[in-house]
Amino acid sequence: MRVAVTGSSGRLGRSLATGLAALGHEVVGLDRAPAGLVGVDERTVDLAAPGAAVAALADLRPDALVHLAGIAVPFSAPERDILLTNTALAHDVLAAAASAGVGRVLAASSPTPVGYSSPAWRAAAVPIDETHPLAPANAYALSKVVIEETVRMFARTAPGAFGFFRPCYVISPEEWAGAPTQQGHTVAERLADPALAAVSLFNYVDARDVAGFVDAWLAAPADAIDGEGFFVGAADALAERPVAELWREFAPALGPAADDLGGTAPVFSIAKARDRLGWSPTRDWRSELAAAAAASAPAAPATPTGARLDDGCAASSPRTRRESAHSAAGTAAAASEPTAATASAGTAVAPAVPTGARIGDECAPSGPRTRRESAHSADGEPAPTGPADTSTITATTTATNTGTRTA
Repeated sequence: MRVAVTGSSGRLGRSLATGLAALGHEVVGLDRAPAGLVGVDERTVDLAAPGAAVAALADLRPDALVHLAGIAVPFSAPERDILLTNTALAHDVLAAAASAGVGRVLAASSPTPVGYSSPAWRAAAVPIDETHPLAPANAYALSKVVIEETVRMFARTAPGAFGFFRPCYVISPEEWAGAPTQQGHTVAERLADPALAAVSLFNYVDARDVAGFVDAWLAAPADAIDGEGFFVGAADALAERPVAELWREFAPALGPAADDLGGTAPVFSIAKARDRLGWSPTRDWRSELAAAAAASAPAAPATPTGARLDDGCAASSPRTRRESAHSAAGTAAAASEPTAATASAGTAVAPAVPTGARIGDECAPSGPRTRRESAHSADGEPAPTGPADTSTITATTTATNTGTRTA
């Protein structure tokens, strides 16, 4: 299937586009700057420009479209700019898709419309599923509500199938190895301090699992997806202890119903995606952190040919006392080298932001971002510190520290 992905250079967009390509789809990425994605036909386009979406989709004529582009993070721009940019961009792209006769159109929303960022919010039910009432508490969350209703409007009025998904706190592959997540701290730090993960109710999803979800969505019968929305998250909570043990101290808004979230059970339910689409995530934080640590651990030094393991003396020729002392000192030094496990604990240096990198994905944790930087945020968890950036934002399909993105 030929699939166009807007915001393909962002945190989620990169893994989604390359993941779909690896699954056999012909993927065309649309963003303001390319990210060098393997197997993806990247096209440079500013979808915020008048007529740009119509021209791009009329030319490409894709079978399906996944819309991620937009300002990605709450309070990363003035509230009015976030609302107008995200909603207008989504409408323009979806209208262009309908005009071009695109058969399947999937737009990214967020869990934030549920309203858990508000101090007054209380969960109506736990686990939280797609039937939970919406109570957006900021312009970003409100823009996602409007996007969801825009999807439903086109589902009622246009041919084909239109749907939306709510990806949880997106973690890209490099973040398992210690790179900062969208809010600036590492996965290891979110696990060590439950207060960090509690801001998003301990939700998360590996970006590659989102590609699997989209592949399942594209293959589903139209009547199972048209006008429908899905939570897309991991099958476990991002926490070392059960949510049932954590909620009273770190997420009291969940209420006593969270006592049933024992073991590794997450707050957000993905049962609808499993039941309707046959999709389930394949990655969890425990196995991904372990794999990242193993991949970056230093290899054990090879034993020289003919060397004895009991006293270190080579059987083939005698070694001097000076040589033996030197070998022992070298071994001790090697043993003291920092390992990848240290990196996963938060000491790794974050990769430099590439020139022209986009904004929207979920991130740019290090400081306020301009609207030009705005890009796709898959999760939309409010930034933990700092007032909103009051600078002017320009386009919507740009990326964050790891690429161009929108959502």
